[in-house]
Amino acid sequence: QVQLVESGGDLVQPGGSLRLSCAASGMMFGDYYMRWYRQAPGKQRELVAHITRGGNTHYADSVKGRFTISRDNAKNTVYLQMNSLKPEDTAVYYCNAFRSTTAYWGQGTQVTVSS
Repeated sequence: QVQLVESGGDLVQPGGSLRLSCAASGMMFGDYYMRWYRQAPGKQRELVAHITRGGNTHYADSVKGRFTISRDNAKNTVYLQMNSLKPEDTAVYYCNAFRSTTAYWGQGTQVTVSS
């Protein structure tokens, strides 16, 4: 049974930092592309960052230069380091594992940026 479990969401002030983690189990982690999505209230879910099996990365323009995605295949974990957080980064952040036609989702972790 595949499980993706996100953690690290919190309430943080503007300009602050958070690191999200997503621990995977029940799958060959190294075979999957890993992604972070987010969904703000009343908005569609959007792709935030993507990392390939080889470690190449891609970011949404809105987070480029502030967020960093990384993966540790030995720990079956993908991370999202978020710096210089803004109120508009407030959302539920979801981890996604993708390979060919197969995709798995985590349950999400809430990030709130507010003073």
